[in-house]
Amino acid sequence: MDGFEVSCEGIVGDGCGGGRVFGVKDETLYALDPVTKDEIVLLKNIKNVKAISKKTCLITITCKDETIKFDLSTLSIV
Repeated sequence: MDGFEVSCEGIVGDGCGGGRVFGVKDETLYALDPVTKDEIVLLKNIKNVKAISKKTCLITITCKDETIKFDLSTLSIV
């Protein structure tokens, strides 16, 4: 979706970012509003991404050498 290497959708009513698409491209995590097509940069320097998932306010990014957990409520790695 929109050039993302990996992406997932936030479910409306499931915590932060419901209805948005979250994806990684060019080593950067973005939040995409599917209505306006606006992209917001959330996190940079994500190397060797393999998969991404979202549950409530937590985005889990699986990379070749690490797993990154990004909290949308604090906009920080946990």
